[in-house]
Parts: sequence; C-alpha cells; structure tokens
Amino acid sequence: MRIFNLLFSSFLLINVIACASIDDAKTVESDAADIYLQLGVRYLNLNKLEIARENLQHAIRLDSKNAQAFNALAFLDEKLGKMDEARSHYQTAISLTPEDLGVRNNYGRFLCEEGETQKGIELLTATTNDRLNERPWLAMTNLGRCYMKLAQYGEAQTYFEQALQLNENYAPALLEMQKVHYQQGNFSAAKVYLQRYAQQTEQTPESLLIAAQIEGASGNLGMAKHYETLLLTKFPLSTEAKRFKLAR
Repeated sequence: MRIFNLLFSSFLLINVIACASIDDAKTVESDAADIYLQLGVRYLNLNKLEIARENLQHAIRLDSKNAQAFNALAFLDEKLGKMDEARSHYQTAISLTPEDLGVRNNYGRFLCEEGETQKGIELLTATTNDRLNERPWLAMTNLGRCYMKLAQYGEAQTYFEQALQLNENYAPALLEMQKVHYQQGNFSAAKVYLQRYAQQTEQTPESLLIAAQIEGASGNLGMAKHYETLLLTKFPLSTEAKRFKLAR
C-alpha cells in the first residue's frame, strides 16, 4: 500500500508539473500574441498595412482566441476594401468577446457603412446605453454617422452634440458636425466646427475635402482653393483627391 501511495503521489506530481508546463507555455504564447497585436496596431496607425497584417496574423496564430487581433484585422481589411473578410473577422471578434464595447462599436459602424443600417443602429444604441461604457461618445458618433447615411440630419446632429457634451475635443465628432451643418446649409456653423477640428488634430484627406466644400459654399473661394491645394499636394493618391479631380 505504501508503494502504491508513493507511485500515485509521483504520478500526481508529474501531472501537476505537466499541466503547469502547458499553462506556462500558453501564457508565453498569449503574451507574445499581445506583443504582435500591439505591433500590428502600431503599423496600422502608420498605414503600413502589409506589415500590420503580418503581425496581426502572427498574433492570431499564437492565440486563436485573441479577439482584439481579429478586431484590428477587420479594420485593416476595411481599409483595403476587403469587406467580406472584414465582416468575417468582426463576427469572429464579437463571438469571442460579445460584451467587448470596442468590438461592438466597430462592428456597428461597419454594418451601417455596409448598408445594414438598422442592425448597426441597434448594436450601437445598446453599446451607447451600456452602463459599463466609459467612452459612450465613440458609439454616439457612430450612431450619428448611421443617421447621416439615412439623410436624417437632425437625428445625426443630436448624437454628435451628445458626443461633444461628453468629450468636447473629440475630433471625429467635430468633423461630423462640419458635415451635418454643411448638408443642412448652415455654413457659418460648419466653419465654427472646422476651426475647432483644426485646433485638435492634423488634417486628413476627408477633413480637407469638407473644408474646401464649406469654404466654397460660404463664398470664400480663396480659402476653398487653399484647402483644395493642400488636399492635392499632401494626399494626391487619396480617394478624396481622386474624387475632387473627377469633379473638376
């Protein structure tokens, strides 16, 4: 009996060590996956998309349940116009972490942009109203964008204003306020938000295009030309620059 107890104890010890080794290996892989995720997001922000993809895919190979890697990969696919792949990756991310507010916010925005507006609005409304949401202005801004898609400008403006009440310097909401006032013909109000936006962040192709449109509609042709020139010289390959050239 004593020999049996010793053998059983030895077997149990070996199993504990083996399990600990497996757990340690999983932890190492998970930590490594997070590092590759961070690298992928960094390259994504720098618009180095192929390098970003390599890092994000490697993160997923190391940790197939890394929802944030799938979320980032979906956003990258959007930038490349690969909408089917983006949808698949968003759905994987949300299945892995259905309560993740960031994933829900991104997927809701994606649905609206892909024409599934009602589904997007429902998801973003639930995200906005979630009591655990510490940054509801993100989903509010995306809700406003959904209503812009429906040309419901009053509803859209309400959400943009709510977002700015919570975070007055949130640049995406400031940009959207330019658009919604422009669409409603309130050019002086649009210019106020144009100036506020410029104080918060660097101009993008999208912001330069709307700035040129606002100034042109206001009759300030000199400033309109200034923004047009900036768009064409700083971002000549952008979709906005190509659209502007076609409209000439």
